[in-house]
Formats: sequence, C-alpha cells, structure tokens
Amino acid sequence: MACEFEIQNGPMEFFKSSVGNDYAMDLGSGNYGCSHYRRRCKIRAPCCNEVFDCRHCHNEAKNALEIDPLHRHDVPRHEIKQVICSLCATEQDVQQYCIECGVCMGKYFCGICNFFEDDVSKKQYHCDECGICRIGGQENFFHCKSCGCCYSKSMKGAHRCVEKAMHHNCPVCFEFLFDTRKDITVLRCGHTIHLECAQDMENHCRYTCPICSKSICDMSDVWEKLDKEVASVPMPDIYRNKMVWILCNDCGANSEVHFHIVAHKCPGCNSYNTRLIKGAPMSSCSSRVD
Repeated sequence: MACEFEIQNGPMEFFKSSVGNDYAMDLGSGNYGCSHYRRRCKIRAPCCNEVFDCRHCHNEAKNALEIDPLHRHDVPRHEIKQVICSLCATEQDVQQYCIECGVCMGKYFCGICNFFEDDVSKKQYHCDECGICRIGGQENFFHCKSCGCCYSKSMKGAHRCVEKAMHHNCPVCFEFLFDTRKDITVLRCGHTIHLECAQDMENHCRYTCPICSKSICDMSDVWEKLDKEVASVPMPDIYRNKMVWILCNDCGANSEVHFHIVAHKCPGCNSYNTRLIKGAPMSSCSSRVD
C-alpha cells in the first residue's frame, strides 16, 4: 500500500500523508549513525568544511594527539548550516526531514543546536537558559540560575550554589563538564565532577574535593578511628607541649593545637581534614650548605 501511494503521488506527497509520516519516522531508524548517536544524517562542519557523523566525531578527530596543536578545534554546534541525508546522500540546509527522499533524519530534532537523534528513550530536551540540549526529561530537571546549569529536581533547594558550577573541566580527567555526555555528580561543597571520576577517587581512598579540599562524604566514622589512633601514639617529651597552627579544610577555621605525628584535629568541627600552616617541626632530612 505504501509503495502504491508513493508511485501514484510522488515521494514528497507520500511523506506528507499520515501513513507516509509514520513511514518516514521509522525508515532506516537505528541503522545509521555513529558510536555517539543513532541518526540518519551527517553534518558538514563549518569550521573545516569536512563531513562527519556528528560533532563528537569531528572533535575527536580534530583534537587527536597527531594533530598539530595549533590546528586543534571543536565544531561550533550552533553554526552548522548543512547536513547530508544518510539514505539518499542529499546535502541540504539543516531540517528534520530530507528535502529529496522525505525521510526523518532524527526523531528528536533541535533547530537551535542543529541536533538529530533517533534514540528518543534518552528523553532529550532543549534548555533555553543552558543554550544546549540535555537528556533525562525536562520534567525531571530545573535550571539553577546561580550555578548556570540544569540539576535534578531532587536537588532543588538542597544544593550549595557555585557560580558557573559546570563551566569548567572535570578536576580529575579534565574533560569540559558543561556539555559532557557522561553522568555528573555534585559534591557536598557544590563543585561538580564526573560520577565515574568521583567513584575512582573513592576507590583510591581519596575523600576530598580536588578543587577546595573539603570532605566529599560523611567522615565521622573515620575521625573516631583517628581519635583512637592519636590516643594510642604518645608523642616524645620533646614534642609533647609543641603547638602548631592548622587550617581546617572543612570549616575553614585556623586553630592552634598540639602537634602530633598522626594527624591534627580541628577543635571547631572535629574534622581531621586539616593542614599545617605554621609551627611544623624542622625536618632532620633538610639539606645544608657549608
């Protein structure tokens, strides 16, 4: 029936019909694209005039180690003007349906970001304030004006705002966070990091923020163990009454405390996440000049 309609009325008239529209939405869906997206078109990058499956394919190719650092660059997604249909190879202006064969080049289409995607299970949506498309369903997220990015609604009113929280590189892997495709987590201090990078930190017993050094989780059980450890290690007489100044990374207070070889406890918040800032013993291994 579909073929008979197309022959009698022409391909474009067929695709304009309700039957043809469903046919266009599904024709070739899931069979084209790249490792990043399922889509039925390619893009012509305005920066280098080359054709790529998507902007990530372009960025990976143009930022590879073998590329001269002076020539490395990312594609400006909002400046893409031309796409190539994967089914009929027709190059055309950015639009959802091919002007030649009528196929839908992406079930999700954003004319602002010039973005196509056939896998709509990701629940893509465009955030006007972020200026880009995100995934997860617009009903599940809100845009924090202070942080300048979208967060889960479960965090509304329950997170510490940091100006432009995602407008920087991940402090572990150095990938730009604002438009990353990986999951992001917000630490207790308000700084953002890839979820897998945070998990890697915990697997390597790193429990402080790489940016501000505050504790990233409840460390009260660890502090209790350190209390016992400090109590079980008496200091020699020469250091027993020595006082030092410490800075607490968790509460930010400066305090004068007794020196101890194991750790120094903040008297204000009971955290051992502290650092010596004044009065440390002279090292016996320091070099000398005669």
